Amino acid sequence: MTWREADVTVVGGGMAGCEAAWQLAERGLRVALVEQKPAAMSPAHQTPLLGELVCSNSLRSNELDTPAGLLKHELRLAGSMVIAQADRNRVPAGQALAVERFGFGRAITVALALHPNVRIERRPLEELPAGPVIVATGPLTGGPLGAVIRKQLGGDRMYFYDAIAPIVAAESVDMDHAFRSSRWQHESGVGASRASGEGGDTGEASAGDYVNCPLDKETYLAFVDAVMNGRKVMPHEFEEPKYFESCLPIEVMAERGKDTLRYGPMRPVGLTDPRTGRWPYAVVQLRPENQYLTAYNLVGFQTRLAYPEQQRIFAMVPALAKAEWLRFGSIHRNTYVDAPRVLGPSFELRTEPRLRLAGLLTGVEGYIESCAMGLVSAWLLADELAGRAPAPPPPTTMMGALYQHVTAPRAGNYKYAPTNVNFGLLPPATIVTHPKDKQGRRRFQIERAKSDAAAWAAAGLRHRRAA
Repeated sequence: MTWREADVTVVGGGMAGCEAAWQLAERGLRVALVEQKPAAMSPAHQTPLLGELVCSNSLRSNELDTPAGLLKHELRLAGSMVIAQADRNRVPAGQALAVERFGFGRAITVALALHPNVRIERRPLEELPAGPVIVATGPLTGGPLGAVIRKQLGGDRMYFYDAIAPIVAAESVDMDHAFRSSRWQHESGVGASRASGEGGDTGEASAGDYVNCPLDKETYLAFVDAVMNGRKVMPHEFEEPKYFESCLPIEVMAERGKDTLRYGPMRPVGLTDPRTGRWPYAVVQLRPENQYLTAYNLVGFQTRLAYPEQQRIFAMVPALAKAEWLRFGSIHRNTYVDAPRVLGPSFELRTEPRLRLAGLLTGVEGYIESCAMGLVSAWLLADELAGRAPAPPPPTTMMGALYQHVTAPRAGNYKYAPTNVNFGLLPPATIVTHPKDKQGRRRFQIERAKSDAAAWAAAGLRHRRAA
């Protein structure tokens, strides 16, 4: 690379940072992508790869009648590099987009390393660089940037705990006590109910993609008791254990009632055990972790149980009695800011406009949501640097709905909190053939989002320049 000074510095090599760096580079801007790995590794990361997935390997549904599927459709229209690499590294997961995590991270790393407008700097950030900076450091932001959050943004109060699900070796699952089956071949109707969180995917998939480990009533109740009484890794004394609602640890769900898990990640509905011809009392679902089907993660089983307790308690599931655990579950703290109060319309800090935030720090939750905010942040910054009026995505689109969640002013005592993408963020359908028809209104919202996103993306892509 012949240039010395970057036009923009992007800090953080996760979903948001990688997408932002790519989008800026595609617009002819010279980008320094600063990533602290491998010089400094956070507790949640295990490899030096960019785009490393630290929680589930699922990017959720691909179906256009779901919020996650519609958002991914919009990202594809906008030329998202992250989603393109996810599509190329897909593993079987029915209607969901799940990826082989190492191939996915490797593909993102190679794409950015080979881009002539990107310089990857592997180092902890000791001081804030000059010029425009996009901060996409995710949930474990520290150093000078962490100090900015703590001092200016109230970061010590703005956080929640996210949890990571365990991974089991496929060959160690006892298939004499498990079966392959879909919950339904495909849920009918627009906007059918599906889980929203990465860890909370309930496994609506085509036949054979998921391995189901059934439990009878006695085993299930004993399992719940063990989960509730097992030793946990607790937060520091000065930290309140706040969790994101759609990605709760199993022990938190168990504390809400004996049947909570059975109506959540252990839901047996639609899963007929071929040996009995009936639904089990409860079930643990396993989803492929890689393209070779040699590893599976426990769907929705994010946990703060201590590692020895996980090995002991999960062995109560008959199919997992002799399981080999490739990764145990764990927890990490996600930091976010009160974005409507502290960020401007281009995600810039009101107190220091050259600094912009993207991803989880802005108060979105999820891989694809973080990616989307990285893309939007990059497009808005590129507009400004080119002397154009920034053009945020329309509020009728999923990306626009997330943008509004982050930037729209709040009145009164509104308490800002992170969110996944959901239909409730979209403006209501005001013109439909049958106003009282819920499915008709939803179809209207979906078609409107697709049309408006296509127009916005087409306009934005015209600004790409040859590298």
